Amino acid sequence: MTAVNHGRGTGTWPKLTLRPALLVPVAAVGFAALVGLALIAAIGVPVSGAIAAFVDGTFGSLYVIAASINRSTAFALVGFGFVLANRASLTNVGGEGQIAVGGIAATAVALYGHVAALPLGLSFILPMLAAVAAGALWGALAAVLKVKSGTNEVISTLLLSFIGVWLLYWCVQSPALLRKPMTSSATLPESLEIPDETKLPLLTGDYSFPLHVGLPLTLVIAVVVAVLLSKTVLGFRLRAVGLNPVAAHRAGISYARTVVFALATAGALGGLAGALMLLGEQYTLKDGFSSGYGFDGLVAGLLSRGSIPGVIAASLLFGFMRSGGINMEMAAAVPTALVVVIQGLIVITLAGAALVIERWERS
Repeated sequence: MTAVNHGRGTGTWPKLTLRPALLVPVAAVGFAALVGLALIAAIGVPVSGAIAAFVDGTFGSLYVIAASINRSTAFALVGFGFVLANRASLTNVGGEGQIAVGGIAATAVALYGHVAALPLGLSFILPMLAAVAAGALWGALAAVLKVKSGTNEVISTLLLSFIGVWLLYWCVQSPALLRKPMTSSATLPESLEIPDETKLPLLTGDYSFPLHVGLPLTLVIAVVVAVLLSKTVLGFRLRAVGLNPVAAHRAGISYARTVVFALATAGALGGLAGALMLLGEQYTLKDGFSSGYGFDGLVAGLLSRGSIPGVIAASLLFGFMRSGGINMEMAAAVPTALVVVIQGLIVITLAGAALVIERWERS
């Protein structure tokens, strides 16, 4: 009797192998959205109004589309760093702190580094490089702790995130650091606005569609990271250390150098995300500057299952979801906590979908 191929090999219906990878995540998001709508209805908010507010906040204008994409670039950079470190079996959960120190460094250089008059784009490139260096240092601290004393990087990167966030708070609260001069008791605890010359150039030149150069930069970095992981010696070393550190050491691969490279690079990408947020969107450093972006980027990296295109897709999803959620809160009076719950439901269902796909592929 002829065996029937169910699409798991090179048989009659090869397209079936793609169906779980496409249908399961879509079904998971749909289920989470339905649960979210039920919760909205349960608190007495008109569901139609909430949906209209979400759609308007997501795709209602060119401005909100550009803002969502700009926000997604920060998520993606943190996600790239997570994937890169995870290739060496390292878990970088410190994106929030790396964004914070990156924002501090970019602000300090933009305001007090005398870079505004520099030509050839150096006025915004140098603050970005400062942010990259600060983030790399923050990631390298966790790497040194792991190599020298065996400290688990999950603990060290998480605690360094708290330090980075409180360092940000100190900087914007202290007039001796980055707080703008206080003219009255009502002066907000934030930095001065950075000079126009240090702001990221817009791709369109139109503030009604403020898509900035962070987008092509992020796409270039995505290609570089993908090639590094799959086609280079560094990528092979990361994978070797991740699979078996002892065997990698016997093969001449330095465990310490690989760990420092992985976590420092992940930190650098987080610092760059902070620079894009400051130089491309917010323009002033304030308490809460990182705004949970590091954790959203971490989740994007987790959901991607090691895929750089997967990071981009998850980052775009979170970027547009955040814009829609903000507008639901403002226009439809949906509580912030409920918006966060709905986002969490979508993340959980997507994570469950990833497990289903993985089991399908193994079967």
